[in-house]
Amino acid sequence: MAELIYDETGRLLFTEEMKREYTLLMPQMLPVHFTMLQQVFELEGYHAVMLTSNHRGIISEGLKYVHNDTCYPALLVIGQLLDAVKSGKYDPHKLALMITQTGGGCRASNYIHLLRKALVRAGYEYIPVISVNLAGLEKNPGFSLNLKLILRMAYSMIYGDILVNLANQCRPYELIEGETDRRVDRWVRQLLAQFPQRGAFRRANVRKNFAGIVDDFASIPVGPRNKIRVGVVGEIYIKYAPLGNNNLEKFLLSENCEPVVPGVMDFIIFKCDNRVEDHLIYGGKTGTYLGAGLLKKYCEGLQRDMIAAIRRQPCFRAPCTFEHIKQLVHGYLGYGNKMGEGWLLTGEMLELIDSGTVNVVCTQPFGCLPNHIVGKGMVRRIRETLPQSNIVCIDYDPGATRINQENRIKLMLSNARLQQQNKEGGPGREYSAVSGAK
Repeated sequence: MAELIYDETGRLLFTEEMKREYTLLMPQMLPVHFTMLQQVFELEGYHAVMLTSNHRGIISEGLKYVHNDTCYPALLVIGQLLDAVKSGKYDPHKLALMITQTGGGCRASNYIHLLRKALVRAGYEYIPVISVNLAGLEKNPGFSLNLKLILRMAYSMIYGDILVNLANQCRPYELIEGETDRRVDRWVRQLLAQFPQRGAFRRANVRKNFAGIVDDFASIPVGPRNKIRVGVVGEIYIKYAPLGNNNLEKFLLSENCEPVVPGVMDFIIFKCDNRVEDHLIYGGKTGTYLGAGLLKKYCEGLQRDMIAAIRRQPCFRAPCTFEHIKQLVHGYLGYGNKMGEGWLLTGEMLELIDSGTVNVVCTQPFGCLPNHIVGKGMVRRIRETLPQSNIVCIDYDPGATRINQENRIKLMLSNARLQQQNKEGGPGREYSAVSGAK
């Protein structure tokens, strides 16, 4: 067993010896993106395992170590990790856990401390926890985010975004069941095979991949694209993770809808933009301002290339740029509103409605103050300026029943179908899933 080394604060470090011997467990948030991310860590010499467990016992495990008033994503992530540690699949003396840490005012910055506390209570105080962050919050001798790793992580996210965007536009209409998912799996393998190759991240090669992906998905046999589109926004983990939102996208598909989920690259650019806005509003280190600005510009360039590729095929709807979302939110919220998802959450709702996806599910962990302000708190304001909007806010917590969540979404969908009938000249009266008014 590797020697346990602690820093001056008493934190257990992940050492270079552990890198060679230990298995790193990482929770899943975005299935496609994190599948690629896991392989990126493997290419860097880590033995990483992405957890795909999705059962009720994870909530029970989380409740043993995390107070039920704490952020629901923390309970799920810690529950999933502890469930894996106790599963018997791994030697706990050769395990390390990975978790992201934003460094902002959101409670997500404290997940790592809650996880360490849970490990101590469960008798696994010898398992190190690695903070994955770009803010320099915690450092470990055996783990570092070098430029090559950061680039590979960024490309995992943008490739994941284009694959998920196109898959969501094909899957509800595919004539050959499972064809969309087969294309996704094939492209994930193909892209990962390129990552170690020289020139894999050159702009020309990335654009070529984007074009190839779009053309390939455009060749999937589909029926008429006439289903009700439903946007999904909210707290980042609950919005994306099937474990967090009770397989919301699968439920929407079963309701004969097309899910529309904004990409994660907007959130990454948003975090860079926050540093830039902080400097403009409050001042601060010029180096941080310049570095964040350069990273933002780089990611925006990737996003523009992706959008341009999707626009090549008229059968697909391309997402808008981050700057367009930022312009849309002007007059609703200030750019200093950045806790959690901040103004971006409101901006995503506005962008969805502006682009014709007027039906929106806003997912939120119960008690998440930032989310309730920029999510549920903005619904009335949005409806006043955009009366065609049809938004329902759904709380997710350990005590919330899936049937109640799905029934509330069904109410929103009934309103959407009535609106569709009225557009087509059919009979019916509108019912608001938000206000309950007829």
